[in-house]
Amino acid sequence: MMKAPPQSGPFDPWRFADHMPYQLSATERFSIVEAPIRDNFAEAVCAGLDQRPRSIPPRFFYDARGSELFERICALPEYYVTRTEFAILERHAHELPPTDTVIEFGCGYGAKTRLLFEAFFRARRMMTFVPVDISRRALEETGRHLADRHPGLTVRAVRAEFERAYEFLPSHSSLVLFLGSNIGNLDHADSVRFLRALRGHKVLVGFDMQKDPAVLHAAYNDAQGVTAAFNLNLLARINHELGGTFDLAQWRHLALYNAMAGRIEMHLVSTDAQAVRVLGETHVFGPGERIHTEDSYKFSEGQIRAIAAEGGLRVEKWWTDEQRWFSVVLLS
Repeated sequence: MMKAPPQSGPFDPWRFADHMPYQLSATERFSIVEAPIRDNFAEAVCAGLDQRPRSIPPRFFYDARGSELFERICALPEYYVTRTEFAILERHAHELPPTDTVIEFGCGYGAKTRLLFEAFFRARRMMTFVPVDISRRALEETGRHLADRHPGLTVRAVRAEFERAYEFLPSHSSLVLFLGSNIGNLDHADSVRFLRALRGHKVLVGFDMQKDPAVLHAAYNDAQGVTAAFNLNLLARINHELGGTFDLAQWRHLALYNAMAGRIEMHLVSTDAQAVRVLGETHVFGPGERIHTEDSYKFSEGQIRAIAAEGGLRVEKWWTDEQRWFSVVLLS
């Protein structure tokens, strides 16, 4: 058996990047660092309900129930996004550039990540994975599964908001994954800022493309009502965690395509006049009043190239499906 590299102090997975870690267990090859989460749920909800128009950031969808519902959304017949992107990656994973280190923002539970690492390890014996997410559970499940599956993989997970994660990332050139059309939840300025912070790396981004509004409407208003339940679960979370008094029967899910802005907007709509208490404060809603919960931008090829250029990157490779509904783009 190969002798383990000498250590002084705590194990540092970067320090031994040139050594084969097969003598280490999956547990020893997994570590996690945590940055303080500045934008906590209570503060975001109180601020969002006080402002006009009212809005709560979409990252707070993902408690345990919300994550479960989102997994169900990804499997719905109307929701083309996940299966289309997965098919693109399945066809073209072998074309991705060789790398020693993969960073992923918003790893979630990692089905596409697992697919990519199967391809990566056909050509390499050893890699480092740096998943970034605010969900410790997602980091644990995805990171430990991959470490168990691939003996040559070291996982250095980062639990942080994206803008706080940069200081924990390796400085050497790596492959960054930003999949699932997560970039669609950012406006133009934030997309540019995000990409600009990743200059020096190669960045693989999933973009949901502009298409027939009827297709978009069906994807966000599925017949089974799973997306509606996912949206309304945000109110259930407020009730459970913050002592809110939302009556979910008096709220409905609304998802519409804003053609001028090029985005799907999700809202929760009050069906009647009502007063709701959250953390000791009363919030009054009129009939039809909305809480904005998410934007999901849809892109043209020109918009993608403009965002990349403003972020100081260029399009290196571009893959899409036959209908051109979704694109996976490698920027460098």
